[in-house]
Amino acid sequence: QVQLVESGGGLVQAGDSLRLSCAANGRAIYDMGWFRQAPGKEREIVAAISWSGDRLYYSDSVKGRSTISRDNAKNTVYLQMNSLKPEDTAVYYCAAYGGYGSREEPREYRYWGQGTQVTVSS
Repeated sequence: QVQLVESGGGLVQAGDSLRLSCAANGRAIYDMGWFRQAPGKEREIVAAISWSGDRLYYSDSVKGRSTISRDNAKNTVYLQMNSLKPEDTAVYYCAAYGGYGSREEPREYRYWGQGTQVTVSS
C-alpha cells in the first residue's frame, strides 16, 4: 500500500507561482501523475513523470508554465506552476500509476493522495 500526501497548495494571485509536493511512504518505483479537479468538472491530467524522470507529459493547459520533477531519494514528486491563472483553481491530486493504459486516464492510477487546494484570484 502506497500512501501519498500532497502539500503546497494555497491562495495566490494571478501571475504568481506555487510548488506542489507529493510525498510517498514507500519506494518511488511508480510513474507518477498530477491531476486536478475543479468544481463541477471531471478530474483531468496536469502532468506525468516516469519513475526514472526521463519521460514527461504535460497537458496543453499547463504546458510551458509548469514543470514536473521528482527526487526518488526523498520519495517526492513536485509540480512547479508559474504564471498561474484563475482557471488553474482546483484541487490538485498526485497519483501513482498502476495500469497498462494511457497515463492521461485517472482510472489507470492505483494510489491517490487526498488533494491540496489551489485557488488563484484574478
